[in-house]
Amino acid sequence: MDRRSFLKYIGGGIAATASAATLLTSCKPKAAGSDSAADSTPADSTADGEMTMRTNHNTGDRVSLLGYGMMRLPELPDDADEDPQTGLYDQEMINRQVDYALAHGVNYFDTSPAYCRGLSERCTGIALKRHPRKSYYIATKLSNFDPGTWSAKASKQMFENSLKELQTDYVDYLLMHGTGMGSNDAEGNSLNGWQTFEARYMDNGLLDWLVQQKESGRIRNLGFSYHGEVEVFDRLLQWHDEGRYHWDFVQIELNYLDWFYANEINPRNTDAAYLYDELCKRGIPAVIMEPLLGGRLASVSDDVAAQLKQRDPEASIASWAFRFAGTPENVLTVLSGMTYMEHLTENVKTYSPLRPVNEEEHTFLMHIAEEIFGLKTIPCNECQYCMPCPYGLNIPAIFVHYNRCIKEWLVKQSAQEPGYRHARRAFLIGYDRSVPRLRQASHCIGCNQCTPHCPQQIEIPRELHHIDDYVEKLKREGTTF
Repeated sequence: MDRRSFLKYIGGGIAATASAATLLTSCKPKAAGSDSAADSTPADSTADGEMTMRTNHNTGDRVSLLGYGMMRLPELPDDADEDPQTGLYDQEMINRQVDYALAHGVNYFDTSPAYCRGLSERCTGIALKRHPRKSYYIATKLSNFDPGTWSAKASKQMFENSLKELQTDYVDYLLMHGTGMGSNDAEGNSLNGWQTFEARYMDNGLLDWLVQQKESGRIRNLGFSYHGEVEVFDRLLQWHDEGRYHWDFVQIELNYLDWFYANEINPRNTDAAYLYDELCKRGIPAVIMEPLLGGRLASVSDDVAAQLKQRDPEASIASWAFRFAGTPENVLTVLSGMTYMEHLTENVKTYSPLRPVNEEEHTFLMHIAEEIFGLKTIPCNECQYCMPCPYGLNIPAIFVHYNRCIKEWLVKQSAQEPGYRHARRAFLIGYDRSVPRLRQASHCIGCNQCTPHCPQQIEIPRELHHIDDYVEKLKREGTTF
């Protein structure tokens, strides 16, 4: 039995204390020329009402613990005309939220050419250009997922276009996007995670070119975001150990459910405890994505919500997840896609300053994670990478409805279960309201064009067919509500 399985097996205080030690123990890499590891990372800001800051020991950047994920930007009202420059996105609201973020200490903005129908970088650039360049850090990605962008020329042009859209001549944090994910090549052949990495970054000489851009100052920090096959993660860290390439930071998924259960939820994913520990050993700053698992840890079952509220009546459900993600000291920043101003204000409050999760709270959250894991929801983060579906399905909306019904105990396997009639009615009516019938799971033909793009490695057609079978079962078992 491995260490992770052992900790899960013994449960209770011993396991929680052991796992908390990994999370809470100081992880401060030694700076060059320093005699003490503690010298390399200044203490977090602790003034009341002031944003907690973390220091990147590679550059000395003082980075806000809350990072602004520009992935789910606010949209214009349904009756508004599209903007010629920013499409459906509400640039005025984006500007207001960016202004509020900067005024309250948030200085890390994460975007990508792939976000918001390809318009996130443009919207981000417009908003940030109104402020002094030295007052914020821009993180963007080389999102060359499509085989049509794998050539050196196409990938370099993607980077140049990012600079143009962001209205800047350098990027503070540049990520190779989605390393570890498999794909299909231009001929439709299936590639594993490492083969995909080689095609995107090695065979075309792109990684060496990125290193040159860093040396010239056009990239200040070079790293990667990780999803999928752990062999890719391990090999890239081995390159770091060998001095072949130096990673200034790495972006990983970390939250209290994925801490120990990511691999059990999906065998293709890796537990956050392992990922964080490997980065911590090497002093590589960790940037955190999906602290809420696409909102799932902010919209938990009524029973879990009651436990969290009983523990701290004044705290929001989401704040527990943000505090957990921000507690490890090797975490540089925690990204949140804040579509609405209320999300931004609440998250700013949570990190101004951070109240770290203590060992007792860590134990409590590990029990909460175990309870959530037992619900067996589909691990969809609503990232939209699977969209658009060529057959018109709204894949994320289908999964969201199904997961919500699981968390609300509305998915019943037998008509003999208590509350079956109510659950059946709520599921079917809610399904039609959430997803138009022409966009429901029944229209999936299994083309599988979506699966290679899923960071969570969900077997999307299989899950859609399972949901459709369940819906048909509910319909067969009665024609009236």
